[in-house]
Amino acid sequence: MAKMTKSQLMDAIASKTGHTKKDVVAVLEAMVDLAYNQTKKAGEFSIPGLGKLVKKHRAARLGRNPATGAEIQIPAKTVVKFRVAKAAKDSIL
Repeated sequence: MAKMTKSQLMDAIASKTGHTKKDVVAVLEAMVDLAYNQTKKAGEFSIPGLGKLVKKHRAARLGRNPATGAEIQIPAKTVVKFRVAKAAKDSIL
């Protein structure tokens, strides 16, 4: 089974809810925008039943160049992770 495209997702949600595709696209774009802004400000954004976006600080660490084996210093940085909700994990697996 092939992965679902954005257009197929919008069509599926529209047909399942009875809303227009235009309304579904607007709601999804608003949710994505809200998720980005909330994660940037508060550090996390939850989607009940699916999971949460979490902003984490990753400390500097010592790594190794796989080609040469030389040790390198990896700088600290901020990353975004998605944590899958237990309900989603249980439903899928």
